[in-house]
Amino acid sequence: MISVSIQVTGKVQDVWYRKYTCDKAIELGLKGEVQNLDDGSVLIHASGSQIQINQLTEWCWQGSPLSDVTEVKIATLENATFPDFRIVE
Repeated sequence: MISVSIQVTGKVQDVWYRKYTCDKAIELGLKGEVQNLDDGSVLIHASGSQIQINQLTEWCWQGSPLSDVTEVKIATLENATFPDFRIVE
């Protein structure tokens, strides 16, 4: 089990990116959260197997149908535990 922080930039707010991310993460069996940041990016914290994390990271480039992703940054999270996957308002 590993945990990562993924910051996604581009046109990712007001295009349902968080909702699609939450749906995809649940489909993959991940735990964590997704939220909008004040700088216009989206921040994802996710915990799961390396394979699950890789699948989510690849998917982040696609995102929601109306999104236009320009960058995906990944960092390791230490000691992160989440009960489920949810959208943070």
